[in-house]
Amino acid sequence: MAAIPRLRPYSGPAILSYGFRPFFLLGALYSGAIVLIWLPVFFGEIDIPTALTPRDWHFHEMLYGYLSAVITGFLLTAIPNWTGRLPLQGMPLLVLVLAWVVGRAAVGFSEPIGWGAATVIDVAFLILVAAAAAREIVVGRNWRNLRVVALVCLLALANIGFHLEAHFASSADYSIRLGVSAVVLLLSVIGGRITPSFTHNWLVRENPGRLPVPFDRFDGVVVITSTLALALWTCIPQSYPSAALLALAAILQAVRLLRWAGIRAMREPLVLIQHIGYGFVPLGFALAALASAGVVPATTAIHAWTVGAFGTMTLAVMTRATLGHTGRSLSASPATQLIYAAVLLAAAARIWAALQPASMEVLLHVAAFAWAAAFLGFGIIYGPMLCQQRIREAQ
Repeated sequence: MAAIPRLRPYSGPAILSYGFRPFFLLGALYSGAIVLIWLPVFFGEIDIPTALTPRDWHFHEMLYGYLSAVITGFLLTAIPNWTGRLPLQGMPLLVLVLAWVVGRAAVGFSEPIGWGAATVIDVAFLILVAAAAAREIVVGRNWRNLRVVALVCLLALANIGFHLEAHFASSADYSIRLGVSAVVLLLSVIGGRITPSFTHNWLVRENPGRLPVPFDRFDGVVVITSTLALALWTCIPQSYPSAALLALAAILQAVRLLRWAGIRAMREPLVLIQHIGYGFVPLGFALAALASAGVVPATTAIHAWTVGAFGTMTLAVMTRATLGHTGRSLSASPATQLIYAAVLLAAAARIWAALQPASMEVLLHVAAFAWAAAFLGFGIIYGPMLCQQRIREAQ
């Protein structure tokens, strides 16, 4: 994301002055908190009044609670830079925030209020986000970024399917894979833009030499192949055709990552963490290929993507965007590097837990507490920045 465009005159709370502020903060705090709730729910120690099964509730709130919030915060900040239009702030932004908050409550209390009412309330958020993003992109005539809106619409459809499948089939297996696939593709599109761009900018300034290869036909082939592989994986995950296409996508995604010259940016944690986070994308494809062939459990791939890729990349984006858009230096403090280490520990522990059932209980606790430390740590460190005026404005 480039520099913030000119803002409308605004005298309200700083947290409602830009989309990244409330959604990054609420998404991070919610993510860290619900994982700590999830542990006793998973082990049958407490119950929550949701109509979803404990597993489905966990997946749903990570995909459509935490991830949807962070994606929204990113889009509401990036779209003004893509289109040159003024950002959403004040009351319109508050409406979106409240829609997200009410959606979380509706899912959590879907048993007493009814699954149908909870579905309508919950899915309204992503529909509003897609509509707001589409309006800005169309009015700004920034046609090429409509593909991002299409992926948000796919995520919204996956959310609708999740509620329907969970109610009528008692388990949202297909919808979980569809939701994960939508976010993997969104990460392939957006991560494939910002990671080489930030790497290029840092290398030009700090370490001249080989630069990331700009987006070309090869990247298009990678995204198309990944789309086909994920579509097949969503529909028929346990099949050799799925395994073959997923393996091909893993190789292409790995080559794509190597083309971004991340090894040359090892001295800058804010840049390096994006490459590490994106590295879980090809790893997830590789594990999904092995799972389709019956070699490893299916959850290894899902958690490589969700905990590894989604968790690490969202933290990377949230920390960098918060620093840059609040007028602070783009450098990772020791505390920031600790939350990076925590999310990577969570990813490693969660993937290993799927591979080692005998140690699952211990590893699940390690993964959950490391995840909570990363995202609650973000809230503690970056919360004050998100709730205060941009430094230059305050001066």
